This record gives sequence, structure tokens and C-alpha cells, in this order.
Amino acid sequence: MTGGTVHSKIRPEHLQRQAVVYVRQSSTHQVHSNRESRQRQYALIERAKSLGWPCKGVETIDEDQGRSGTGSAHRQGFKKLMAEIGAGQVGVVLALEASRLARSSVDWHRLVEICVITRTLLADETAVYDPRDPNDRLLLGVKGTISEAELFTLRCRLHEGRWSKARRGELSRSLPVGLVTGRLRQNG
Repeated sequence: MTGGTVHSKIRPEHLQRQAVVYVRQSSTHQVHSNRESRQRQYALIERAKSLGWPCKGVETIDEDQGRSGTGSAHRQGFKKLMAEIGAGQVGVVLALEASRLARSSVDWHRLVEICVITRTLLADETAVYDPRDPNDRLLLGVKGTISEAELFTLRCRLHEGRWSKARRGELSRSLPVGLVTGRLRQNG
């Protein structure tokens, strides 16, 4: 339900399965510093309830905190999510945005494809998407592409920033363990 009315894309078959809230931030620094993002992600539990899922029907997967979404190999929570969707146990996956689920188009499109096969919905703070609907599928494809492009843009910006500092002679790097930095003495 949204504001007391049933959402048109949510069917009884969806409500009979779990709603899964997927929570992820890319680094431990973000986990500790970006509390607003974390709060917004956990607030999706209330969003699932407002869409009609009972409290006991909402699961949170948050074991990928501090792990980048660039790949799924090191994200146990994402693997668990994919397994539950594939087993037909999930009616809706809620995430703040596509980048929380995957920054790799391969992972994103695999997720969307499995959702199509199992008739699983995807949702965020403001919308519910049915990957079987051509318009929603197009929009989800664009969101996945943008998520991957954002990551590429961030990497390029960081790389160019390092090169800019290096050209000015201001790039500092940490020394290997055992070496100490100090001034050179000239013999005299």
C-alpha cells in the first residue's frame, strides 16, 4: 500500500514472498561517516511495510557493508540475495538506488534477468519497478548503466587528481614498512 492504496504492480503473489532490503556502502569509511545514507537504506524496511509486507515478511541483507559494488565475488550478501531470488522466495528487492545492488553492468543485468524469470519486483524510495514491463525494464537498464558510468567517472576524477598533484610535486605516498622519512644531510 502507498498512502492507504494498493500499488498497481504489487500482486498477492508478491506479498506471499519476502521483501528484501539490501543495504550496502562501499567502504568502512562510508559506513562510519555517511550515517544519513545508512539511515535512508534501513528506512526501506518501513517502505516495504507501507507497500503491504508484514513485519515478519521483511528481511534485511546488510553483510556487504564496507564492500564495493564493482563485483559480486566478494559480496556474500549479494550472493545470498541472488540465491533467494532464484529460489522464488523474494517478492520485492528494495535498495536506495541501483548502485547499492551493483556497479557492474554484468551483475546488474543478471539480477534484473533473474527478477524477470521469478517475477520479482525492484523498488527504491519512490518507485516500484516490474522488470517484466518493457518501460520499467528500459528504465532499470538506464539506471544500471548510469551506476556503472558513475563509478568510471569517479575513478577518472581520482586518477586525474593524483596526476595533478604529482605534476605540482605535492603527491605524497606512504613508505613501505620499516622505512622512515627524514631530511637529507649534506656532508661538509
